[in-house]
Amino acid sequence: MSRLGIAWRVAALALAFAVLGPPHWIALRLLGRRATLAPILFHRVFLWLFGVRVTQSGTPPAPGEAALVLANHVSWLDIIAVGSLRPLSFVAKSEIAGWPLIGVLAGLQRTIYIDRQRRGATASVSTAMGHRLAEGELVVLFAEGTTGDGTRLLPFRSSLVGAARAALQAEAGRGRVRLQPLAIAYPRRNGLPVTRAERAEIAWYGDMELVPHLATFVQGGPIDVHVVWGAPIPFEATTDRKVATAAAEAEVRAALRGAGTGAGTAPAPDARPAAPEIGLQGPEIAPV
Repeated sequence: MSRLGIAWRVAALALAFAVLGPPHWIALRLLGRRATLAPILFHRVFLWLFGVRVTQSGTPPAPGEAALVLANHVSWLDIIAVGSLRPLSFVAKSEIAGWPLIGVLAGLQRTIYIDRQRRGATASVSTAMGHRLAEGELVVLFAEGTTGDGTRLLPFRSSLVGAARAALQAEAGRGRVRLQPLAIAYPRRNGLPVTRAERAEIAWYGDMELVPHLATFVQGGPIDVHVVWGAPIPFEATTDRKVATAAAEAEVRAALRGAGTGAGTAPAPDARPAAPEIGLQGPEIAPV
């Protein structure tokens, strides 16, 4: 991609933010959690501009159904890909709130922050997540606790899965909460299977600087992201969160193994359109 091509895409993305951002900020204060359309549109504009195609398979939660989504984490692009599919919010480290521009975008997405240096942060964040779930929202937790190199899945952490129990406590009549395993894979680039060596160009992990990684991303060409909604795990008052977390990890691991062999990108009979509840499906997002 030429410098001119990058420049006009960045300008178009800035224009999209200028058009969508201020009305969304106002809508958040007037409508609260019901203000959901602008983030989806902004993510989709990004995907279209930079040649990212998102496909999905499996059975996601029904519109309005609460779920704690437990996903693997490979790159900053995970957030844009998953955020383009439907209304949801993320859990992120508190440092992101202070990052230029990214912190603003995260706030408009109603991100729940956790200060990993503060004792007792897990309990307060679990409570906040539980209230979101009790209100029927989707909350995405990258359960590895960090990004990986794209070649292996790190163990899922169970501490914040306690938010499911907090949701049950916040809504006395609720008998269970849906834990939703979600696998994010990057199977193809420029129409060809991604090699093991190329995964490091997609993954953002360790001490990588964001700006150089963004430059490598835009120069690399079109990329496919495949999202697999795994079999849901019912979480009840008596459910052991560690056992439930391990089951979600196993589901994601199996889905990634399938995506690595091409099975994860094969047509699935139960696939859903990207965002049926808002009636939008651009060329950059498609069911499998």
